[in-house]
Amino acid sequence: MGRDSRGQATVETVAMLPLLVLVALTVGQVLAAHAAATLAAGAAEAGAVALLQDRDPVGAARAALGAGARERATVQVERRTVRVRLRPRTVLPRLADALTATATAHAGPAVP
Repeated sequence: MGRDSRGQATVETVAMLPLLVLVALTVGQVLAAHAAATLAAGAAEAGAVALLQDRDPVGAARAALGAGARERATVQVERRTVRVRLRPRTVLPRLADALTATATAHAGPAVP
């Protein structure tokens, strides 16, 4: 391999770096959105279980999220339904709205 070939490979590698960074960021955002969906589902279930146990569903849902996600979450309780919305961490703030995860859990019919 001649000297010119090595220089060409270096130039091609440098030219590909922006594309590689973009792909890595995209994969990271997809993983963050999936993690937010998983956390939201677990928190909604925890809130529904708390309803069944006559405990605070909002507190239970927030506790299930963990400290890092609590500030990015909203928890709503309507009758026997717990809904959790969680914004994932994103590089671009506008992207967080599009990737926000919503999970709903039902505590079943009301017990007389």
